[in-house]
Amino acid sequence: MLCKTVSMSITLKGDQEINSVPTTKSKALRINLNANIYGTFAEIGAGQETVRNFFRAGGASGTIAKAMSAYDKDFSDAIYGIEPDQRYVTEPRLKTMLRHEMDLIEDRLSRKKHPDKLFFTYANTVATINFSKKFKGHGWIGVRFQLDPLEDYNEIVLHLRFKETDARLQQETLGILGVNLIHGAFYMNDNPKELVKSFYDNINEDQLEIDMVNFSGPRFMYVDNRLMSLQLVKNGMTNAVMFDADGVNLLPAQVLYKKNILALRGSFRPVTKVNMDMFEKSKELFFSEKKVDPKNTQVIFEITLANLRVEGEINERDFLDRAELLCSLGQNVMITNYKEYYRLIEYFSEYTKERMGLAMGVYNLIQIFDEKYYRHVSGGILEAFGKLFYRDLKVYMYPYKEEATGEYITSENLKVHPRMKELYKFFKNNGKLIDIKDFDPEILHIFSRKVLKMIAAGEDEWEEMLPKGIAEIIKKDRLFGYSKRRRLKKTN
Repeated sequence: MLCKTVSMSITLKGDQEINSVPTTKSKALRINLNANIYGTFAEIGAGQETVRNFFRAGGASGTIAKAMSAYDKDFSDAIYGIEPDQRYVTEPRLKTMLRHEMDLIEDRLSRKKHPDKLFFTYANTVATINFSKKFKGHGWIGVRFQLDPLEDYNEIVLHLRFKETDARLQQETLGILGVNLIHGAFYMNDNPKELVKSFYDNINEDQLEIDMVNFSGPRFMYVDNRLMSLQLVKNGMTNAVMFDADGVNLLPAQVLYKKNILALRGSFRPVTKVNMDMFEKSKELFFSEKKVDPKNTQVIFEITLANLRVEGEINERDFLDRAELLCSLGQNVMITNYKEYYRLIEYFSEYTKERMGLAMGVYNLIQIFDEKYYRHVSGGILEAFGKLFYRDLKVYMYPYKEEATGEYITSENLKVHPRMKELYKFFKNNGKLIDIKDFDPEILHIFSRKVLKMIAAGEDEWEEMLPKGIAEIIKKDRLFGYSKRRRLKKTN
């Protein structure tokens, strides 16, 4: 009789707990060994690296119904049809592929024969690095799947940008990401935040950027895709995400491509009459520029990650509150990891060479001309200003009212550090700094932080400081710590 010895691992005092990440092979094998998970792979543009991982893991015959790659455009069009924009590496093309392949599974596999099967289809459409290595490549990948045979399908779709400069490495990275996506869809769907994190299992941040993700379907009914966008920035997967007034995630590269851009940075906690007056007046000035086409302009309300941090941590509820209010005003919102303005403009410049505008309060401009914010930059403030103002950029300044003197601070009487005076004059005289003159003097006393304190304290009159309809939303949804009970107590 043989005795089996079970070895127990020794734990030493001072040991740190390490979260081990499953290998790509073990993830693929786990799916392969599940008798019910069954589906197809359609990969275009970067080999068939995802399905290859499943073949190599073993036991793939119970998982893979079909694997294909319609590389030729004519073949692709014959199978999936021609997209209205006649492009191939797009989200609509990916969704067409997912729907088509799923329809084929349902047509060709009888539910009577496979009553317990959980069908899925994985698809990608990708452009890898070109020969000149000027274009590193990007792509769309997605999975359409069910978690119960009687349930409707769920979808996870994401956009990626390659950072590697070798086509073979890009293909391998894509293969790992594909496995992570399929594994996460089946085994981490109850925790979308962790699912998003798992995209980078066995992948380094310098290999890949994921700049958009969307969840849909019955299992993700309560998932707010704006919050998922925030996770991408928070986890360092990308530096900027964007969503529209309906809360639908947008691809920044697509939205900003060859556009005039007007950006307003703020905390918007909450959005006030001053914010909207700054927006309206700067928009008028921006649209009056000869180089600006109003029909080709993208207006963005931008919030930096630094503005979302409360006591060092990102308050997600607070973020959604701010986003909700801006969306209710019909605005596009962008979340970025760019603390400095020059980095934001540098990011915009990747997608457009058209004229850009920044709208800001005078106080923010004072900070721009403060050297201490550029000590980490090798070329200091001169390098930062080169990146900021070298582009076709204009800054629209909203005045500030000094409480002590009642004086309006504009570009004419703004005091910067003596060492910065000549630099400031240079940009001022070259028409880079524009005063918003047609402002509303009756609202200059309004500050977001003041409104926030009034809401929390249950005080009156803060409603008048906000744009029409915003106060009603705050009360209805009890945003920013609003409490009807606290307010009643205050009045009594």
